[in-house]
Amino acid sequence: MSSEREPSIPGVTDLGLTSDCGSCFGLCCVALPFAASADFAIDKDAGRPCPNLQQDFRCGIHRDLRPRGFTGCTVFDCFGAGQKVSQVTFDGQDWRRAPGTARQMFDVFPVMRQLHELLWYLAEALTRPAARPVHADLRAALEKTERLTRGSAEELMELDVPAHRGEVNALLLRTSELVRAEVPGRKKERRGADLMGARLKGANLRGANLRGAYLIAADLRGADLRTADLIGADLRAADLAGADLTGALFLTQSQLNAAKGDAATELPQSLSRPAHW
Repeated sequence: MSSEREPSIPGVTDLGLTSDCGSCFGLCCVALPFAASADFAIDKDAGRPCPNLQQDFRCGIHRDLRPRGFTGCTVFDCFGAGQKVSQVTFDGQDWRRAPGTARQMFDVFPVMRQLHELLWYLAEALTRPAARPVHADLRAALEKTERLTRGSAEELMELDVPAHRGEVNALLLRTSELVRAEVPGRKKERRGADLMGARLKGANLRGANLRGAYLIAADLRGADLRTADLIGADLRAADLAGADLTGALFLTQSQLNAAKGDAATELPQSLSRPAHW
């Protein structure tokens, strides 16, 4: 559902971290639940196909998702987990022709998505020269995570994802510290901060720690977010018009898709300007 992009992060293409909906069995349209809200026009339980999902696993309203009230679909990015589960874990056997696999396939998908998201972050971390002191550990974590993605459905369902995420996150945090340490001056520490609707127009947030910050509907027009750590930051409806996100740490396409911006917004090379901007 996310916008197409040409990743510039080495390894992303080889690791299959770019969504390929044509090779997926519509897993995000079935496995995940959603509730009627500003993001979704209807309620849908986990494991129940969205009424817009067609027999060929394509979305019947893909071109009109936003005007039809399905903004949440345009924001979501599985990081390539959908095709990995469909074509690797279940060897191309779809849940419609083999309904006995459906429940297991739907349960595996969220696990795989978390692993692929971690792979994306690890691949990015390895491109940061300042993180050389932990490059060996980052490579080992990437290789371990990639091996886990190739486990059987049973192995994936038994995986302690929070424990593995904790191990990886420790390395990502160290990467963040090393990279942001090269930014001159004192860096703002706003990890997990409630900045919903905050007036941050033109703010100097270069090298800031904004991990998990709530920036919903924040005014970030013209803000300097270079090398800021944005992992897990909620940017829904945040106004990034004219903001500089060059080199922002761990920013994802889904975060950008959820935000607002314009032609003057400066982005990392690995990400694309959302069509709705």
